[in-house]
Amino acid sequence: MKLSTKGRYSTRLMIDLALNGAKGPVLLKDIARRQDISEKYLGHLVPLLKSAGLINATRGANGGFTLAKPAATITLKDIVVAVEGPVSLIDDSKETLSGFWARATDAILGTLESFSLAAIAEEQKNKAEGNNYVI
Repeated sequence: MKLSTKGRYSTRLMIDLALNGAKGPVLLKDIARRQDISEKYLGHLVPLLKSAGLINATRGANGGFTLAKPAATITLKDIVVAVEGPVSLIDDSKETLSGFWARATDAILGTLESFSLAAIAEEQKNKAEGNNYVI
């Protein structure tokens, strides 16, 4: 299993919203600039994140994007599944080792679920501030 650019860039978009959205909606062009990702590419990710209930869009002069719920309640699994679809190591339930692969998939999903957006954002903030340790 390899995480695509959609999964990685969606995570960066969500981290940016978690770090910069406390004062109100964030413009996609600002996220694109800070994350060095094409605004057009991010524009393709927004509908997926919005339909998953992870972000809200506000139109108008003071518009932009915000998290739809607290960062502490959004997991890495939520983001990945929203843009990548269901995570599964194999598609064939008739595979001889399907039980093993199902348990391995569950372990991966459990790990992704153990990381909250708030925790990831805090770790990134600490790295950006030069704090090389996380307590």
